[in-house]
Amino acid sequence: MPPSRDVVVIGGGIVGLSTAMALTRGPRPLQPLVLEKEDEIATHQTGHNSGVIHSGVYYRPGSLKARYTVEGARRLVEFCQTHRVPHTVCGKVVVATDQSELARLDELHRRGVANGVPGGVELIGPERLREIEPNAAGIKALHVPATGIVDFGAVARRYGDVVRERGGEIRTRSYVHGLHRDGAGWIVETDGGPISARLVINCGGLHSDRIARRAGSRPAVRIVPFRGDYYRLLASSEHLVKALIYPVPDPAFPFLGVHFTRMMRGGVEAGPNAVLSLKREGYGRTDFGARDAWSTFSFPGFWRLAGKHWRTGAGETYRSFNKRAFVRALQRLMPAIGVDDLEPGGSGVRAQAVDLRGALVDDFSIQALDGIVHVLNAPSPAATASIPIGEVIAEEARRHLHQ
Repeated sequence: MPPSRDVVVIGGGIVGLSTAMALTRGPRPLQPLVLEKEDEIATHQTGHNSGVIHSGVYYRPGSLKARYTVEGARRLVEFCQTHRVPHTVCGKVVVATDQSELARLDELHRRGVANGVPGGVELIGPERLREIEPNAAGIKALHVPATGIVDFGAVARRYGDVVRERGGEIRTRSYVHGLHRDGAGWIVETDGGPISARLVINCGGLHSDRIARRAGSRPAVRIVPFRGDYYRLLASSEHLVKALIYPVPDPAFPFLGVHFTRMMRGGVEAGPNAVLSLKREGYGRTDFGARDAWSTFSFPGFWRLAGKHWRTGAGETYRSFNKRAFVRALQRLMPAIGVDDLEPGGSGVRAQAVDLRGALVDDFSIQALDGIVHVLNAPSPAATASIPIGEVIAEEARRHLHQ
């Protein structure tokens, strides 16, 4: 008989670890097993994001993103203070550079107020903008003091420490290649042998849809990976950015546009763009995975998405390969920035769920299908919202276990 567990969590990113941490707490604590296929936890989305503690200003009032981000930011800061994880609440500005963006900026202000963003949000003019970010250019801006920065890899590792301290277990190098029913529970087939589980939680991120299909479910969405490329400001140019400078986002997309971000680990990043990735874990511009590309191109929802937004996609791809085009986008926010101020930085891949209609799934999606709790869409700001998201998933798990 394979070893038995109450709960197996697939995926050692920040959401999987937060879920495991939540399961170890409360009046009926569990001792979950977290399975991570890589050598270390927090290797992919968690370890490749911009490190921004989002405030909740962008999201539709009443949505899961709005509720969990506002609560999550507050609780994340408290967690970092308690566990001595370095972080800074530095604030940010969202800058309108022409008249066409003013209505969208006003809508962000309305959302920030409706969502109860701590510290408030304030519409400011060019003079106040220059006081906050002397090198930013805009006709109007939204000041969001509650935004912060942190190293989410460090946060996830501390979550992992808490899981272990409370009796849970984390196994790396544990690829899950099969799932099948065993009475009321599941057999999880891994590289290290089978594991029996009363309940499985799928926090597979870039592979969450595949894990769902491996378990016999048929989710109505497909993960389409989008890569974001960053540049870094040279050390001699870092003084141009005090904290965080963002553009007004396009409401048709869940991406926030190229922006400037001071990093917790030092330095300033500029980016990212958002281009289709032909490999789910492909961090290079030319990375290609035949299986991943086929998964995208064989999905009707992708072609419906491409048909609606091919011009935007072509522009993002061009900017990915053309540094001067990338810099021109940055110069809308900061005219003083030049090609010689930047050097190539890192990149990340976003696990974006797309439905059959070709719509980018905008909100978090947590579904219980056939006895497994699946996290089918948890892109940014999931890292910020990880504590309440983990608690919601853990609560769903307890319902299935009748605890």
